[in-house]
Amino acid sequence: MGTPKNQPGRTETNGQLGLKSARNMAAGTTSIVLAFLSVYFFWGSTYTAIRIGAAEMPALLLAGLRFFIAGIILLAWCRWRRLKITFPARTMFMLGAISLLLLFLGNVGLVIAEKTVPSGLSSLGFAVMPLYVALIELFLPHGESLPPRGWLGLLIGFVGLAALLWPSLHNALVGNRELLFALMALLGGAFAWAIGSLLSRHARLQVNSFVAASWQMIIAGCFDLLLGTVLGNWQQFHLNRAAVGSLAYLITGGSLLGYTGFVYLIEHVPVAKVMSYTYVNPVVAVLLGMFLLHERPEPSEFVGMAAILFAVFLLTTAQIKAKADPPPIEELEQMPAE
Repeated sequence: MGTPKNQPGRTETNGQLGLKSARNMAAGTTSIVLAFLSVYFFWGSTYTAIRIGAAEMPALLLAGLRFFIAGIILLAWCRWRRLKITFPARTMFMLGAISLLLLFLGNVGLVIAEKTVPSGLSSLGFAVMPLYVALIELFLPHGESLPPRGWLGLLIGFVGLAALLWPSLHNALVGNRELLFALMALLGGAFAWAIGSLLSRHARLQVNSFVAASWQMIIAGCFDLLLGTVLGNWQQFHLNRAAVGSLAYLITGGSLLGYTGFVYLIEHVPVAKVMSYTYVNPVVAVLLGMFLLHERPEPSEFVGMAAILFAVFLLTTAQIKAKADPPPIEELEQMPAE
């Protein structure tokens, strides 16, 4: 007789557990959708914000202030969450080396380029970064080989890059030295980002992703500000409404919200799906550049954009299928250069 009396209680408990599980699943789905929207929009829109800020602030000071402030905020949050934030000298040295490649050479190269190059074109110049990574991997001792699909992606990607840059490169070669320097900074920054990505992948540091990101931003920010001060860049620093808005957006949208969303996705969603941001960000940047900054890409640039996005799709899907194991969460190779 005792069993029937307890049965309703057991049924109610199971129902409550089921309802709680359904609520948790719904909350998880909502968080994933919001994280994707954050990565898609904020990372894509940072190219527009950089274009605005670069017109008012030297590249080193814009990048330095952005990363230093964002890094301090994120590190304070990590400390509040009681995460380990101190590491041996070797680990800190490696974090610093990755930081200088990704956030100093990579991001500062982008900011320098956006003083002259439209934001949409700059975003596409960085969209080819996965092509650089794949090409460098081929020459490493234990690098990853490419299947035929990957080789096709490389070929289409570099043809698309040539079509994309040809109008600007033609103008640069006929006498526009400033534009030529900007294009070199753009491609050089993307190449530095690729090397930093590979270093981050192979270093396999036992550091929480948020902590690693905060230290990298702080190190790069200090280096940028110090170098900018030595070079006397503060004389060209103009803190007007446009500069403040750009800087605030890059700190919050680009460095905090965008990266937080990315880390959440890496921990909860297959990497193949997370990689979709590499196709979406350039489209967002080009559209925002057209509507907000009145940029008008050449027809050949649209052809180059389509070719690059298709090439990155071919390449990343080929690499994903070829990998037996997913990359560790600690990898920062997808951290935004924006």
